[in-house]
Amino acid sequence: MIVLGIETSCDETAAAVCEDGKLLSSVVASQEDHAKYGGVVPEVASRMHEKLLMGTVETALSRASVTKKNLHGIAVTRGPGLMGALLTGISFSRGLALGLKIPFLGLNHMEAHIFANFITYPELEFPFICLLVSGGHTQIWKVGGLGNYDLMGETRDDAAGEAFDKGARILGLGYPGGIEIEKAARGGDSTVVNFPRAFFKTDSIEFSFSGLKTSLLRYVENLGGEVPRDQMPDVAASYQSAIVDSLLSKLRLAVDRTGIGTALIGGGVAANRKLRERAGNLFPDCKILYPDIDLCTDNAAMVAFLGEIYLREGKSSINSHCVVPNLRLSD
Repeated sequence: MIVLGIETSCDETAAAVCEDGKLLSSVVASQEDHAKYGGVVPEVASRMHEKLLMGTVETALSRASVTKKNLHGIAVTRGPGLMGALLTGISFSRGLALGLKIPFLGLNHMEAHIFANFITYPELEFPFICLLVSGGHTQIWKVGGLGNYDLMGETRDDAAGEAFDKGARILGLGYPGGIEIEKAARGGDSTVVNFPRAFFKTDSIEFSFSGLKTSLLRYVENLGGEVPRDQMPDVAASYQSAIVDSLLSKLRLAVDRTGIGTALIGGGVAANRKLRERAGNLFPDCKILYPDIDLCTDNAAMVAFLGEIYLREGKSSINSHCVVPNLRLSD
């Protein structure tokens, strides 16, 4: 079975082709226009998807050496994400599927992030714990199988990705925030500033990053509104460390509570090198897995891969065309 995957949930226009569980191509057109605004502008993202989507799909098909007539199905992200951006992908996919007379399926973006790990680790087996950390989500799931997801905990307010983006803006760094803070933190001492870690010493599996963001804002204000260049590595490293510590402490708690020996970390924040380094030290008794770096950020490879799994089961829901910006993984 050959499946085309399309991802337009935020500011990445992506297309990929998967055949029998093997990735044939994956193309991501990044929308660089958002950097000058310090974050994603929904209207700009929607217009850029309309501009880039056709060319991105054609490139993905060409690199996979297939044509539209070779496709057996189309999978596309239907949520969560930005309403306009999602509508662009869904409308394009539905029209293409109708024209080709093939099934199409709308998928949950977060579920696709989980299954991105199967592309990197085909031998991966259920059950496992998954820490999902993306721009808008910070959650820990116990995954028992396809469609079998038990939410163990999530953030009360900002997600880790949002904490990186907002923190970078406060520090006067660029966008995306996670990458910029990681760069700024190189060579820095993460113990210089003791930023707060919410729920760090509790046995509840939940997160909160709003207090951390406020603490950074107050710290910078006390410096006169700008961090001196020679202090930036230490401040950035300390802020990054607070986020990483918060994430891994709760993942550790979830692993201990369930006794499951495999934990996955997925989503854009999973690409953070400090997170990967510290996880390796904190979980000597547990197998910690991450997707390849290019599968951490938003991509269509994970959509095509998961779509093929569902389409093989004969699932092509009549509600696939319905966009749900706040779609939950357990819905």
